[in-house]
Amino acid sequence: MFPTIDRVKPGLQKLIAALREIYPYASVLAVADDARAWRVSRAGVNISAAGTGGGTGFVVRVFDGVGCAEYSFNEFSEEKIPGICAVIAKRLAEQNQALEGVVPLPTPIPADEPAVLKKETAWKRNPRDVGDEAIVGKITAIRERAMAVDERVLDAQAAVTYRAYRKLFLSEHRDLDQTVMWTNAMVAVMASRGQEIKMSYHPFSVLGGAELLDEMDAGVERAARDALDLLDSRPIPPGEYDCVCDPATTGMIVHEAFGHGVEMDMFVKDRALARGFMGAYVASPLVTMHDGSAVDESATMFFDDEGTLTGDTVIIDQGILKRGMCDALSAARLGVTPTGNGRRESYERRAYTRMTNTYFQGGESTPEEMIASVQDGFLLETPSSGMEDPKNWGIQCMVTTAREIKDGKLTGKLYSPIVLTGYVPDLLKSVSMMSKTPELSGSGHCGKGYKEWVKVSDGGPYMKARIRLG
Repeated sequence: MFPTIDRVKPGLQKLIAALREIYPYASVLAVADDARAWRVSRAGVNISAAGTGGGTGFVVRVFDGVGCAEYSFNEFSEEKIPGICAVIAKRLAEQNQALEGVVPLPTPIPADEPAVLKKETAWKRNPRDVGDEAIVGKITAIRERAMAVDERVLDAQAAVTYRAYRKLFLSEHRDLDQTVMWTNAMVAVMASRGQEIKMSYHPFSVLGGAELLDEMDAGVERAARDALDLLDSRPIPPGEYDCVCDPATTGMIVHEAFGHGVEMDMFVKDRALARGFMGAYVASPLVTMHDGSAVDESATMFFDDEGTLTGDTVIIDQGILKRGMCDALSAARLGVTPTGNGRRESYERRAYTRMTNTYFQGGESTPEEMIASVQDGFLLETPSSGMEDPKNWGIQCMVTTAREIKDGKLTGKLYSPIVLTGYVPDLLKSVSMMSKTPELSGSGHCGKGYKEWVKVSDGGPYMKARIRLG
């Protein structure tokens, strides 16, 4: 895929050589991107090529021993090399002039150990090859099945989004090439009774292609029934309860509780409480947290946007906070090894420390054992959104459904919507049971604050904890 990358590679190598005659470090990231989305609802059919991929282009980065400068562009030929070098020189000069009289943060030259890699993720069916007509026909049939479940179903939506990209990273000693394809889908059902309207949402994701369409069939009736069940839900009495979290809710807690809080560019800015807790117990010994590409989901990649190879980062090991995740520049300033978490929203945006596949490791219990152990509590299902305050370790998340548990059994009573709040270490130290197999979902994107959106995956096992609900 994306043969344009092969055509421009020799010229990009000449660009690196020209920049290295001037600067001690230079790199270039080339991105070729393809994205498409299909959606059907009462409003009709929508097909969009805008996607969430960030487009096709290039970004050059140099370090001069004092600072760092970047330049992004979407057209390249060998004739443009002198102009690119001139822009970089101008930017560094302007930056250094602006810093006169100011002591800047140290900007060490990145490590550039030799590495060569060319990999691609696997897929069975490219959505582009399946075609618009077949995909729209499939999700239209899914929507019609949902509409037919009950006369109280007001509307149903079905959607598929796919992205394929190829990234080439070059420096003096690195030649890295990856091609990745992910596909996401969802079924959302809106049910009504009188003036009351409730909605359920079921996501699907795969590090792959249109084979995901087959998985959507199994979720249609469940999405409709969940929306209908929510018509009988009631507000939850506020309080602290023993809760069993489904894997999706566990994933939201992972992402919000100890995801953003251990992004180490926040350590550089002294905006994360976690910096002072390295080596300390911050969670139950049952909690082990990972980030990286040791699992296959939508956020999997073989190297990040700064040319750092990815792997498995153990952030919490049996309750002890071991390390954070970081981009190359933050790692250099903090004196640690980069973890492959330097990610850009697009070639036009700077790299920040960002999560990838973030999840809790499994334990030894079963969901049935967890429910049986709860005398008065809830089974939490279907998270919708969350926020974290890394500087104070507060967390606030929205969950769609809480199913009542009394004397170890589900009573059939539903509560919705649910606000989950708490102080992160208190919540995680209360974890008392984990099921055996973690499950991840990669249907979401994550912003750095309110912007800089990148694809992420999160999840974990069923988890029992003491949680404040309202």
